[in-house]
Amino acid sequence: HVQLVESGGGSALAGGSHRLSCAASGYTFNTYSWFRQAPGQEREGVAAIDVDGRTDFSEFVKDRFTISKDNAKNSLYLQMNNLKPEDTALYYCAVRWSGTRCFASARGYNYNGQGTQVTVS
Repeated sequence: HVQLVESGGGSALAGGSHRLSCAASGYTFNTYSWFRQAPGQEREGVAAIDVDGRTDFSEFVKDRFTISKDNAKNSLYLQMNNLKPEDTALYYCAVRWSGTRCFASARGYNYNGQGTQVTVS
C-alpha cells in the first residue's frame, strides 16, 4: 500500500521562505516530485528528484525552490524561497516506480498524496 503524506503547508509572506515535507510509505521509488494546483488552474509540475540525485525544476520556480530527499526516512522536501503570491496553491508530492528521465510534471507519476495548502500574501 503506497501512502504519501504531505505536511508543512501554511501561510507565508511574499519574499519569505517555507518548507514542505512528504513522508512516503516503505517503498523505494525511482523518482519523487512535487506538483501544484492553484484555484481554477491546471496542475503544474514544480520539481523532481530521481534515485541518482538528478533534479528538474519548472521555469516558474527554478533558482527559488530546491528539492531534496532523505533516503533513510524515505521523505521528500521542498524548500521554497523568495515566495511570490502566484506560488499560492495546493502542493502535492508524487512518486513513480520507474523511468529514465527526471522531469517536473503533474503527469507521468503513479501515486500522489492529498496535498498541502501554501498561501502567499
